[in-house]
Amino acid sequence: MPGIQELLVILLIVVIIFGASKLPQLGKGLGEGIRNFKSGLKSNNESNDQADADAASASDKEPQ
Repeated sequence: MPGIQELLVILLIVVIIFGASKLPQLGKGLGEGIRNFKSGLKSNNESNDQADADAASASDKEPQ
């Protein structure tokens, strides 16, 4: 886990590369990307749960 000094150096490098005026846009884009990733994982888990439920219900109905 990086310490405070390492984080400050990374922040300084980001400010130098992108400029201070682009940081809010960069943060917004990063936040939206993380939100989309999480919602994608959530919807994927829900579809997997539904598929498991459908498979279990189908196997209960099959004659043996």
